[in-house]
Amino acid sequence: MMSEPKIHTPYDGSSKPFTIGLKPLNVSQWIEVDRHLPGYLDEKAHLAATIPEKVIVSQDSSLAAQIEIRDLLADHVVSNFADVYSRSGDVITVKPAGRTVDLNATDFPPIHVAARLVQEDLVLMTKGAEGWQMAAASVCFPSAWTLQEKFGRPMHVIHRPVPGFSEGTRNAGLIERMFDNLSPAQPVIRWNWSLYGDDRLYHPVSDKGMKRRFGDEIEPQNIKLRLERQTLRKLPISGGMVFTIRIHVDPLEALENHPEGPALAASIAEQVEALSPEEIAYKGLADERERLTKRLISIAGLPPKV
Repeated sequence: MMSEPKIHTPYDGSSKPFTIGLKPLNVSQWIEVDRHLPGYLDEKAHLAATIPEKVIVSQDSSLAAQIEIRDLLADHVVSNFADVYSRSGDVITVKPAGRTVDLNATDFPPIHVAARLVQEDLVLMTKGAEGWQMAAASVCFPSAWTLQEKFGRPMHVIHRPVPGFSEGTRNAGLIERMFDNLSPAQPVIRWNWSLYGDDRLYHPVSDKGMKRRFGDEIEPQNIKLRLERQTLRKLPISGGMVFTIRIHVDPLEALENHPEGPALAASIAEQVEALSPEEIAYKGLADERERLTKRLISIAGLPPKV
């Protein structure tokens, strides 16, 4: 039976927005697999067939590191999810999805061959003259960003739109040093959340310039909570870094049925209230903050703020 994450909606509340918030991760938990795997793989196949230039990028110089990711990921899923994956030579069968993945396929770069196996998006970062840069990626489920604006660019440019993470900031320096010093034996994990008015996985359009993220017709109880489970793992041979992004989308109402729902809602409400004007704008909540906070406080069972 597929494993199910114990908590993913949203997280335990300990990782605050706009902080690095990395924690050690047991390597056996590097990848998540759940009952939604077939749908995610179907959507990846559709996007790769219809808009490959928007979801897959690759530098020729990164092929060896991409192959390292492909092989590492293939070994991992077969070893850790024997009920979901089986292997015959260089062909892996994803049993619940009814799909086979030829690891030697050449129709797409190796990083996308690897991404065909899992729900996660995959990004390869390599060290260059300007620091760590995006060298290849298979990102079918972006959250208000596009590969074209990040591909081939160094970390401080990738993070430029994020408050507190642009070039010259303390966070930018910390990330570069962390990438340099991370051990291949110790992957790390962090979480990020955002809120939308729909449950689409492919969400590349930035909300800049939009007056309302959810729209007047979206009732607060229908808002979708989008959680990113992000991991970083240093590649032992090439020295590159593989960044995985797993997307979970749930209605905000899911908190009402979650064992820790009231506490989680209270934590998110507290985080939303603590965001700076720049952070609120980045998350697209400038016109939504008040009604979102009211809804969260209601789920938390707290008295309304006067």
